[in-house]
Amino acid sequence: MISTHDLTLRIGARTLVQGLTWQVRDGECWSVIGRNGAGKSTLLRTLAGLIPADDGHVAIQGKALHDWPLAALARERAFLAQSRSDAFAYSVLETVLSARHPYHDNRYWEGSDDHRLAMAALAAMEVDNLAARNVRTLSGGERQRVAIAAMLAQDTPLLLLDEPANALDLAHQVSVMRLLANLCREQGKTVVMVGHDLTLAHSVSTHALLLMGDGTWQAGPVADVMQTDILGRCLDHDIEVIRHGARHIFIPKETTT
Repeated sequence: MISTHDLTLRIGARTLVQGLTWQVRDGECWSVIGRNGAGKSTLLRTLAGLIPADDGHVAIQGKALHDWPLAALARERAFLAQSRSDAFAYSVLETVLSARHPYHDNRYWEGSDDHRLAMAALAAMEVDNLAARNVRTLSGGERQRVAIAAMLAQDTPLLLLDEPANALDLAHQVSVMRLLANLCREQGKTVVMVGHDLTLAHSVSTHALLLMGDGTWQAGPVADVMQTDILGRCLDHDIEVIRHGARHIFIPKETTT
């Protein structure tokens, strides 16, 4: 679905990611893990084609990003930013309908199928009752669910999400992560997401990409990569895991002074 080829990302004189050659297949759910400033958001924006790589390249379906026409690329991948600002007082429904633009071809106005898909996406995020609300009047958690609904309405095979659980309460964190996992498992969609909750990441992801903060990285199935010693090096803090049935609960080790 998406791959990187000897990808290098830098900020000023600092190398965030060095020589990342990585492949994500259809139906996989990847979590990108690393401490603050390790390059997670920069990587995700590069994967979406929003910023260029310093070296190497990204390909979707085997085609380099720069070879994709913009409208076609928007039908292949959707991107959820870590934060957003609403300059205009659109309604919630209008905000989600805007994600249908890549399918309009030469027509300007949305059709009945667009409205049906938008309302179904809002219902999946439990915000369909807010369809007529001014998007600028929503709480942070409501606005986040509307943003995810827009991604669902865009109906792409690849979803790139920067902290999808951001601003969500506990119940909605769990439901959103479960929904993403189900999209991969039941519809064959591919998810790459950034997050800080190791327990949630382990519970829904098939794979993890760890950015070590010095340009190095480690990628693989969660069972291989999300080991406490590896996570400790990645996050610069010792981690321990508690097993509760089939669940793995990750907690930081207490430090003694």
